[in-house]
Amino acid sequence: MKNSNAVDDLGSALKASKRGFIAAGFFSLFINILMLTAPFYMLQVYDRVVTSRSLETLLFLTIIMVFLFGVLGVLEWVRSRILVRVSNQIDQFLSHRVYTAMFNAGVKIPNQRTSQPLNDLTSIRQFLTGNGLFAFFDAPWFPIYIALLFMFHTAFGWFALGAGAVLLIIAVLNERFTKKMLTEANGENIKAQNLASSNLRNAEVLHAMGMLPGIMGRWSDQHKTFLGKQTIASDRAGVFSNLSKVLRMIFQSSILGLGAYYVVINEMSPGMMIAGSILLGRALAPLDLLINSWSGFNNARSARTRLQELLTAFPEEDRNMSLPEPTGQVDAINLFVGPAGSRTPTLKGVNFEVYPGDLVGIIGPSAAGKSSLAKAILGIWPTLNGTLRIDGAEVQHYNRDEIGPHIGYLPQDIELFNGTVSENIARFGEVNSDLVVAAAKKAGVHEMILQLPDAYDTRIGVDSGALSGGQRQRVGLARALYGKPKVVVLDEPNSNLDELGEKALSETMQILKQEGVTTFVISHRTSILKSIDKLMVLKEGQMQMFGPKEEVMQKLMSQKASEQTALRA
Repeated sequence: MKNSNAVDDLGSALKASKRGFIAAGFFSLFINILMLTAPFYMLQVYDRVVTSRSLETLLFLTIIMVFLFGVLGVLEWVRSRILVRVSNQIDQFLSHRVYTAMFNAGVKIPNQRTSQPLNDLTSIRQFLTGNGLFAFFDAPWFPIYIALLFMFHTAFGWFALGAGAVLLIIAVLNERFTKKMLTEANGENIKAQNLASSNLRNAEVLHAMGMLPGIMGRWSDQHKTFLGKQTIASDRAGVFSNLSKVLRMIFQSSILGLGAYYVVINEMSPGMMIAGSILLGRALAPLDLLINSWSGFNNARSARTRLQELLTAFPEEDRNMSLPEPTGQVDAINLFVGPAGSRTPTLKGVNFEVYPGDLVGIIGPSAAGKSSLAKAILGIWPTLNGTLRIDGAEVQHYNRDEIGPHIGYLPQDIELFNGTVSENIARFGEVNSDLVVAAAKKAGVHEMILQLPDAYDTRIGVDSGALSGGQRQRVGLARALYGKPKVVVLDEPNSNLDELGEKALSETMQILKQEGVTTFVISHRTSILKSIDKLMVLKEGQMQMFGPKEEVMQKLMSQKASEQTALRA
């Protein structure tokens, strides 16, 4: 059961890290106080040392200045370390949650499988450790610097306020004119990356049939769209960034001229003139930094939005009460099944009872609903109506980590993962050598594995280049049989097998029957039917026949004979 009250996971992560942000803000307090070292040093040098010509005073002031700048450097280093650790804490707080939500999205929406959420989490972490975040810590000190400038001279204060207002307007305009385009550019970039990843997964097909130019052209069009929008956004951001930089330099120079005027009319000392210019630069620096780092902030904000949408759409599942280990009883009652997000069922009104140890063959033409039934048994696709129960409990009522070890699944498209053969068979849990070898022997693949370069320790990848199609399928079968599965679903288990492989598969199925394992076998090849007990015939999403194999086969033969007779007539 899903948590109906979706929690703001990102907000919770930030809240859990608030002590780190408070510490960073506390260090920012002293950092900004120490930033006054330069203007006050200049003030003392011009107004005290130059007028008194005291070298001892100059030496003393210089020692203090060097010491304070040293402390400033240490504090900035500590603040940076704090934010790095805060970002790591947020990553650790969210990474498992994001990975689980990303995985669930991939299961329920196969055509939208992407690792982009992990990239989004990285974008947020990188922003939290970059210079852009410092602008948010330093900007609140703008009024303090303005107050000091007013203390020097009211004209300085009003000039600084005007300069700050101008840069603030530029920041707002930058947000207004770049946010939408940057967001769209990021979206197009994600689409282009996902397309490239999809193409790489099918590299052999593209190479073999000379499809690379065409498919690369499609990627290129998507990439050009991204580049076009990014160029427009970057051009606009560049205008505001450069304008901000130029204006800040103009303001800093102009306040010197303003100060010189008041020095000439004896309303200000030369030291105040120099110190005022430095203070203004420090006051405007956060605003300038904010404008220049706006692209990174916008990327992080977009990443946060995408992550929140994902985490809201796939909230963390509540744990159900643990149920007893299943024995293999599988019942369907008026079962309607369809893909996630669809209200159109691909399996309609199916009813059956299967007992522990039954070997059930599922046949039917393409789009008959065979794979839909398999996904319903495995709990991958939701039931739109009716129920599918294992030992009297709906599949969704089991905790996945508890029911998973009792489920064996051999998909039509075998996916083996980066690791050793033994790790793949052991489902990347703790490798129990006895269970791994037992599963391999049960699948009739033990001798084949021993012929590999490093036997069970042979490393294989996602593409399983070290294994042929038939070998991959048999290793996948061993993975399905690892441990003590009670329900096994085999989707086209003999599609890549030769005659010896099919013989081994038949022997495997008999072993499963002897062990009381309920086995569903989906196949287009009739050679597998001799090993089964019951046969289910599906057509257009509906169950046409179900029962003992001999009875169903006899009905099928009678039906076929009747159709042939009708054709002759």
